[in-house]
Amino acid sequence: MPAAHIWTFFRAGGLDQVLFQSADDFRNLRQLDQKLWVALTCPVKGLQFDSRTLELIDTDKDGRVRAPEVIATVEWACGLLTDPADLKKGVDGLPLAAINGSTDAGKALLASAKQVLINLGRPTASIVTVADISDTVKLFVDTTFNGDGVIIPEATDNAALKQTLLDIISIQGPVTDRSGKPGVDQAKSDAFFADCGALAGWLTASTSMQILGDATPAAHATFIAVKSKITDYFSRCRLAAYDHRAANALNRAEQDYLAIAAKDLSIANEEVVGLPLQRIEPRKSFNLTEAMNPAWSDRIAAFHQAVVVPLLGAEKKSITDAEWVDLCARFAPYETWLASKKGVAVEKLGANRVHAIVSANDQAAVNALIAKDLELKSQVAGFGDVERLVRCYRDLGALLRNFVNFADFYDLTKESIFQAGTLYLDQRACSLCIRVDDPAAHMPLGSLGKVYIAYCHLSRSSGEKMAIAACFTQGDGDYLMVGRNGLFYDRQGRDWDATITKIIDNPMSVRQAFWSPYKKFVRFVEEQVAKRAATADDAATTKLQGVATKTVDTAVIGKPPEKPKFEVGTVAALGVGLGAISTMIGGALTGFVGLGWWMPLGIIGMILLISGPSMLIAWIKLRQRTLGPILEGTGWAINGRVKINIPLGAYLTEAKELPPGAKRLLGDPFSDEKEKRRQRNRFILAAVVIVLAAAVWWQFDWLKGKWNEYRTPPAASDTTTTTTTTPTGTTTTTTTPASATTVPPTEPTKPVEAPKP
Repeated sequence: MPAAHIWTFFRAGGLDQVLFQSADDFRNLRQLDQKLWVALTCPVKGLQFDSRTLELIDTDKDGRVRAPEVIATVEWACGLLTDPADLKKGVDGLPLAAINGSTDAGKALLASAKQVLINLGRPTASIVTVADISDTVKLFVDTTFNGDGVIIPEATDNAALKQTLLDIISIQGPVTDRSGKPGVDQAKSDAFFADCGALAGWLTASTSMQILGDATPAAHATFIAVKSKITDYFSRCRLAAYDHRAANALNRAEQDYLAIAAKDLSIANEEVVGLPLQRIEPRKSFNLTEAMNPAWSDRIAAFHQAVVVPLLGAEKKSITDAEWVDLCARFAPYETWLASKKGVAVEKLGANRVHAIVSANDQAAVNALIAKDLELKSQVAGFGDVERLVRCYRDLGALLRNFVNFADFYDLTKESIFQAGTLYLDQRACSLCIRVDDPAAHMPLGSLGKVYIAYCHLSRSSGEKMAIAACFTQGDGDYLMVGRNGLFYDRQGRDWDATITKIIDNPMSVRQAFWSPYKKFVRFVEEQVAKRAATADDAATTKLQGVATKTVDTAVIGKPPEKPKFEVGTVAALGVGLGAISTMIGGALTGFVGLGWWMPLGIIGMILLISGPSMLIAWIKLRQRTLGPILEGTGWAINGRVKINIPLGAYLTEAKELPPGAKRLLGDPFSDEKEKRRQRNRFILAAVVIVLAAAVWWQFDWLKGKWNEYRTPPAASDTTTTTTTTPTGTTTTTTTPASATTVPPTEPTKPVEAPKP
């Protein structure tokens, strides 16, 4: 048992993937455990890969390439190449020196490859490209012998034989040669020469049948023209001889002639043509020149000159029933011979041309040309293997890098075969765009990938249409919505109009999750403000309409309008609400200020309390992002867990960024963002300064003392102050210790009013 092959693996995206480096890596692909393959099946159509190559690999023609078919193709290519390691190069152009000519299969394929170059008019060339072998018209356009068993007239220099080939094409119809020109195959040739031989034999047998020599065909034509009518005449005469009473019935009645006479009379009239040739009488001869139905006179005259005169004599003016029977018997062998005619298809060539073809034995010459063409059949039959090997030499390495491993997907300089192009939308370039035939059918599987997917309908001015699943892996989805338009560039550089039709919403980044609660809160506040403003506007409008109505009614009735009542309860409720809010804010501020030097940690804690849950959920989902379900929905069978982590996601979706070395002129007189940013910075700076100042004052007991003084109720005073006003208007203040005996206050003396001047 051969020793197990030692494989080399590389790690990308958290996935161990096999690396193809040496010829033995390709030769031993069957030994690689398929549990280590990234993919096990891929579709033939819809990939950025030559579908013709995939069709050649798809041997069962079910539209899907499976792992066993890939293994079989790799082993077949390795058996025909001198160094299978060349497969990893991906070069378009198979050198003849790369074909292993030491095996029978290699020798046959090498001969076919050389024949390809001969057909292309490059017999000294040493490389066969995909374009050389793919265009069959170009491959055979200048060939006369190409192994398909079809001969074109240009295959011979003999003018007579070339004319015969043209005759075969005109009679049997053309067969298209591989060169694209009309030609003749063995079946067409055999049928043509069989017809020529049969017609020539039939024409030879006619010598004994032609009772009038070369004039027989023309004489027979006149005989056939009147045969049925003369036979009818003698049949009627026999019937009249059988019974004389039938004579009148066999002739037309007077009423028949009256009916004919009532019409526009013409000798060619059907009623006249249907009348007997002559009057019917028992055993009467047929007069060829007199008393004849005028509708038949010309035809009878031609019959008389062409048949009766040569066979019965020029003096013959009438014929009897027996003579008519004798004439019919004389033409019977000729009619039998006519009925046995063969080779009618070539009759239009003429008897002389048919005899010339048969006598020249052109069939043998045509068969020799066909045999010469078929001598190349084995070499030309190998053209298919040449095409397969040339395509494998160019494409097989790329297929393995996108099937057995996903090296191209994780290579920042390349694109995988399932990436259809790049979508530009919302100031981002999304390169993970996968073609899908039915977005609705793709969504159930695509949603399992935990990736933000925007399904887009693509169209071009030429009428082409397509659908893609664009995976956004960086930024946010605030402005991604159904109906937004973008621009898509496919791998060939063509531009498409793109419109979002459906969205699968998933987190794109932890940063997006951090701001999500605040954005939701702001959005909620905006919605509530808008809702309350709309309600207030409706209420104000209604109230204004009511006031206007009452004003008009008062003007009509003559009463003054009622003054609005002062709602004391409403004011009290507002006061209670404001007091509760103030108490809550004060308590929060008290607790926050009570943290002292720990206040920054308190700020961080509040932020984590708000944003932490959404960030945690986003982090979990971002760790679950995988490409497998998205590709599964398009016909792939993904075996490995192809994760899309945060660094890879940042590469797959590029955010806008100024180019290196670019200069930015900040003097935008119309920028709203500039003023907003300035106000926001001022607010943040002021808040930070206030918080820091409060912390410092608190730490040095000044603010703490003021706060405690505010919170502690005032103590009872140790002295009592008494104010006395004298009658003269002088005020006296007296301070008495609290420990002194308390004297009940006396009624103050009423001051004497000064006399008025």
